[in-house]
Amino acid sequence: MQFVGYACRAAASSRTGKLMPFVMQQNNILLAPVLYAASIYMTLGRVIRNVQGEKHAIVSPRWLTIIFLAGDFLALAVQGSAAGLMVINQYAQIAQAIAITGLIIQIIIFGVFWVTSWMFNVRMRRDSVASCAVPPEMEWEQAMRMLYGVSALIMFRSIFRLIEFTTGADGYLLSNEWPLYIFDTLPMLAVMCIFWQWFPSSVNSSQRVSFVSLHSLKASHRVESKDQLHK
Repeated sequence: MQFVGYACRAAASSRTGKLMPFVMQQNNILLAPVLYAASIYMTLGRVIRNVQGEKHAIVSPRWLTIIFLAGDFLALAVQGSAAGLMVINQYAQIAQAIAITGLIIQIIIFGVFWVTSWMFNVRMRRDSVASCAVPPEMEWEQAMRMLYGVSALIMFRSIFRLIEFTTGADGYLLSNEWPLYIFDTLPMLAVMCIFWQWFPSSVNSSQRVSFVSLHSLKASHRVESKDQLHK
């Protein structure tokens, strides 16, 4: 989607009088990070299920993806309607306000997602029994670090676009092209590279921590605690 957006942007550079290339580049570049976010939410849900960490999540994995995706698509719909109105001069200011609203929604959703991820990570690490039961090849903590990294980049990009639209069409950010490449293109490229390099294969599989191994580990932990108490 973002590739299409930048291809249309390149085409629009020599067709400034044409409306369609501008509309396509505006829509695809503005909306692509919302779809990245959808992958991030689903990845967290898969991590929680794979390590049997449902009790440590403040939002059940069954609802986590649904809730965040609903908010994500709300942000997508709001920003999409704004991108469509931006090409009509008399609606430009309304479109700007709608785009700002959509970006604020996205930032709030990411803030809540960060809190949800961090709380799960902390609670899971405190549960020594559950943490020890997770096979090293699952690399769930690496997956969490990856999610923090890409979430920070998308959050940074969304804040940039929020400032960009807030300053208006006559502002420096919208009047110059280079900030878009530095503060939007590069962070989104980094998101793709991080996913490609550090996405654990175990997250993409149906492998889960065995209930048998988890229960036996808890039983041995209780026995060790009793032995220490008797001593």
